[in-house]
Amino acid sequence: MDIASIIGLILAVGLILASIALGNAPFTAFIDIPSILVVIGGAGAAALICFPLGSMLKTPVVALKVLLNKTEDRLSLIKQIVDLAETARRDGLLALETRVSEIENPLVRTGIQMAVDGSTPEVVEEVLRTEVEAISNRHREGKSIMEQLGRFAPAYGMIGTLMGLIMMLQDMSDPSGIGAGMAVALITTLYGAIVANVFFSPFAEKLGILNRNEMISLEIAIRGVMAIQSGESPRAIDQKLKTFLPLKQREAE
Repeated sequence: MDIASIIGLILAVGLILASIALGNAPFTAFIDIPSILVVIGGAGAAALICFPLGSMLKTPVVALKVLLNKTEDRLSLIKQIVDLAETARRDGLLALETRVSEIENPLVRTGIQMAVDGSTPEVVEEVLRTEVEAISNRHREGKSIMEQLGRFAPAYGMIGTLMGLIMMLQDMSDPSGIGAGMAVALITTLYGAIVANVFFSPFAEKLGILNRNEMISLEIAIRGVMAIQSGESPRAIDQKLKTFLPLKQREAE
């Protein structure tokens, strides 16, 4: 669970609600169902034009990753790779066949299995990097969907505002109702700004950070597998892979 994302989301929503509560207007003044339909429905419909239906259906799952993601435990990954290297150095590469089932990282498991099966280092690396590229592409698509929703929501908020102004200007016979009509017309702009800047855009940025962090862990996995297959010493592998860790984390070891 990502505590920072959850706290940030609660603070953003809470501060907006607190500001409304401290103002003079009632909460009902900020609720308008047609405006919600224009902003959310319009942004979603525009995104459907940009992306395949299957990708759009996965959007809620992608959004949940922002709140429920797990911190990459690179130190444990390095320790497991070094442990596998010690087994390979002591008993030979084929001895790792009995340990494949206990390897948690899918990329390391695939690489070790291929190495045990006799695949050449070039083939192993090609397969692993192809898998990483596929993962990166999926991540980029999820981030891109969030970015586009963040762009479309304010635009549809403005469209809703213009629609409201047009409807309001159709009947100017009662000047006392102009203020209320103008307020309703502006609500869609407010909705678009809130949805884009509280949800979609921040979520897109966090997905980008999560992708970069995962790519580092996957690079550790690939380099570790290749080092084991090439017969490097466990100590050298440990030192090589720990260069991906922050200096303080390395010193703590």
